Amino acid sequence: MIEATLAHAEAMAAVHAAAFPPAESWDAAAFATQLAMPGVFGLIDPAGGIILARAVADEAEVLTIAVLPAARRHGIGRRLLAAAIARAGTMGGVMFFLEVSDVNTGALLLYETSGFVQIGRRRRYYPDGSDALVMRRPITCGAAAGG
Repeated sequence: MIEATLAHAEAMAAVHAAAFPPAESWDAAAFATQLAMPGVFGLIDPAGGIILARAVADEAEVLTIAVLPAARRHGIGRRLLAAAIARAGTMGGVMFFLEVSDVNTGALLLYETSGFVQIGRRRRYYPDGSDALVMRRPITCGAAAGG
């Protein structure tokens, strides 16, 4: 795992653009802006994935996670998520949150098997009209839950 810095913004944006539809992908400026904010951290898996998360007070959240399509189903997302949860714990996080499209079955399986449970729904949240499921898990239940 590589700790992301501002110098990685372009590379992170490239992974994001390959993983998401154009209307949902973030550019390098968006990654740079986020990485410069207090409490925000990014991790890069050289095998083809990124995660950007934020830890504030005792809560943490995934801002975005992306794995190159050709690299999916090889545990990259699971490793990134586990590393982000562990990192948030070292920053004082107690609860970890994320949002995911209700039609993203692969991501839902990853999150459910990593200890996340649905706590809310945001109707028609994404550009494709899908709902966002709000999920959370305690950080203390083990960063490597489900894998």
